[in-house]
Amino acid sequence: MKVRTPLSQGWTLRLNTDRGTPQEAPPGLAGTAVPAQVPGCVHTDLMAAGLLDDPFLDRNETAVAWVGHADWTYATELPQRDAAFERADLVFDGLDTVAAVRVGGRLLGRTRNMHRSYRFDATELLAGGPAPLEVAFTSAYVEAEALRNTLGARPNSYPEPFNYVRKMASSFGWDWGPTLVTAGVWREARIEHWSTARLAAVRPQATVADDGTGIVEITVDLERTDSGRSRPLRLVAAVGDASAEITVAPDADRATVRVRVPDAALWWPRGYGEQALYGCTVALRQDDEQVLDTWERRLGFRTIALDTSADEHGSAFTLIVNGTAVFARGVNWIPDDVFPSRVTPDRYRARLTQAAEAGVDLVRVWGGGIYEDRAFYDVCDELGLMVWQDFLFACAAYPEEQPQRSEIEAEARENVARLMPHPSLVLWNGNNENLWGFADWEWERELAGDSWGEGYYLGLLPRIVAQTDPTRPYWAGSPWSGSWDHAPNDPDHGTAHSWEVWNRRDYSDYLTTVPRFVAEFGWQAPPAFATLERALSERPLSADSPGMLHHQKAEDGNGKLNRGLAAHFAEPADFATWHYLTQLNQARAIATGVEHWRSHWPRCAGTVLWQLNDCWPVTSWAAIDGDSRLKPLYFEIARLYADRLLTVQQRDGGLVVAGCNQAAATWDTTVTVRRIDAGGSVLAGAEVALKAEGRTVALEGLPDAVTAFGDPRREFLVADADGLRTVHFACPDHEFAYPGASYDVRVTEDGERGVAVTVTATGLVRDLLLQADRLDAHARTDRGRVTLLAGESATWHVTGWSRPDAAAARAALFCVNGGPGGE
Repeated sequence: MKVRTPLSQGWTLRLNTDRGTPQEAPPGLAGTAVPAQVPGCVHTDLMAAGLLDDPFLDRNETAVAWVGHADWTYATELPQRDAAFERADLVFDGLDTVAAVRVGGRLLGRTRNMHRSYRFDATELLAGGPAPLEVAFTSAYVEAEALRNTLGARPNSYPEPFNYVRKMASSFGWDWGPTLVTAGVWREARIEHWSTARLAAVRPQATVADDGTGIVEITVDLERTDSGRSRPLRLVAAVGDASAEITVAPDADRATVRVRVPDAALWWPRGYGEQALYGCTVALRQDDEQVLDTWERRLGFRTIALDTSADEHGSAFTLIVNGTAVFARGVNWIPDDVFPSRVTPDRYRARLTQAAEAGVDLVRVWGGGIYEDRAFYDVCDELGLMVWQDFLFACAAYPEEQPQRSEIEAEARENVARLMPHPSLVLWNGNNENLWGFADWEWERELAGDSWGEGYYLGLLPRIVAQTDPTRPYWAGSPWSGSWDHAPNDPDHGTAHSWEVWNRRDYSDYLTTVPRFVAEFGWQAPPAFATLERALSERPLSADSPGMLHHQKAEDGNGKLNRGLAAHFAEPADFATWHYLTQLNQARAIATGVEHWRSHWPRCAGTVLWQLNDCWPVTSWAAIDGDSRLKPLYFEIARLYADRLLTVQQRDGGLVVAGCNQAAATWDTTVTVRRIDAGGSVLAGAEVALKAEGRTVALEGLPDAVTAFGDPRREFLVADADGLRTVHFACPDHEFAYPGASYDVRVTEDGERGVAVTVTATGLVRDLLLQADRLDAHARTDRGRVTLLAGESATWHVTGWSRPDAAAARAALFCVNGGPGGE
């Protein structure tokens, strides 16, 4: 039986000085062995040793930039090999990135790709006893700049040369992330002892026959020792209670076994059915029943199709799961930490559970990050979160010459095989924005005929998917219209990215288009107040302080935030108001888009918010900030992505109420619609019957008497049904004659739910929000903004608040028509 021995102890880190000692390095670091963690990286090891300031705080990111430009060596001692086995392999699941691996001073091999694993035969080198292991990392900058000098410069949306090295692109900085170029043994390292043969690769294809039988066709690649080449082997596979076995002939290095599972239970996305998962094991045996190697995963049975058929609106982009069309309620996922080795299975579970609890059913793993750890996909399998997986190309032209091409092919083949067991994986996507860049960002002129990645996206990658994982659809990029017959970002065809809104236009422009599938859209806001207080030492906090601007990476980010506010609100009087209004504007912007697009289902078949998470404390598009605090946008997503969404929309010059129903059951209800003046008087009302069959949208026109605004600056609509509410104002907030907010606040203990903060309004209170982290840095609440009419109440439950106090609660409440505490 193969024996795995993790190499997680006894590591040290050393600064290499062959290219000189960086001036910024701490005195005495050169030549010093620093204790190191594996998995890990240089930055986290130096921080743990007290030799590097936390780059997430203040402007330390700039001060630690030297680390990414330096060379480093990790070292440990390998044990003597076990002579009971024929082979001893040194295995790395991830090396970041450009490395030379030496055992006992002998070079075993070189690496240049963070996104793949490496295996070296160390049998002879460990035969005589323990031996020193050194992994010497050259700065990724050196590799990237050398290749750029050889192949020539290519277009890139960012200044760093990430497109010349197979490394997490966003570690070189992004418009939401710091530039912290890492190095290290970032995934597990181990020694594997084995004899006769081992399972080199296992590729299970799970399909469903017309009669409901689940079929798993498992193809394995074998590696044999010299003695193992003459021996027949047995391959035994089990899926749930079903099993099958075959004999593998001597010298054969590939075999396929098929397992049939009668009446297989189907895996469904969350909200559509259960997430049935089957244990799958593969055992490689000798004739004497000795087990040589095993492999295990969980898999599921479901069918996936992508409907791209032409219709009167263009061409569709609709996911079909088990024959059911799905409106994808999605989020974009970036690496949850700029140092990925810090993201544990528990952290994956917590973050993805937050997504599921907000109604999300699709997570897009974006192409500037990493192929995530198995734990990520396992949790998605369990929670019913569909995964859209980008291949790792983003926002740049990528050369197709060697050595890049062979690295990319090896990387793609390995990761397609690694991820294909997961039923949650529903789509492979070739790249992020590179087809768009070539067509519309003047790349074609700048390239002047040089390669830029088209051969990957339209040739190599779809071929690998077709050969290795043909059960899933492949799409060449996002955005992508499906062919060069249409512009890549044509909203009427395929996937679209909506970035004119935010970059140049107000979010009301979302209402002017109905894309077939919105794969990226978003609006920025700062992180939670407590997150800013932890990350920045400046006092008082201000929107344009040096530290605040350092933690704003988007081009003219604060300018866009402020122009976005000016379209709706009067200029904020202070930082607290600016902070509240920018977070509110983010939630409103996303609501404007999602409500509009959901109301156009099935023409629009999905929205994928940019973005769910952050990798450090920053002003960004995220719903969950870099300290894991929930921004108001998070609670807005939960409302927008609920099975049932009530909204007022424009159709044919008039107002309608839309009932968006993604539940299976019919939504049969009555909507109470009122036109109310600013003082609270009901000017008109109506009861509107609404019936939306399962997975459909129902639209009902509103009576003229209700929609005939006398003075839009003093009147608004409120629609209520089954505990859901939507409001419609016909003018910007700065034009509306709001009364001063007036409300009572009561604070009570509520057992395990924490402290209940109940607000009762005595007049109109627009978009009331409790910022729980202002009560205590550890405090959390369970809801976002709410609009109250006179006599109505709302309750926020707060946990982590050690000293409840009504005055403090009032000071942490913000609304449009009043400052903190309703003033």
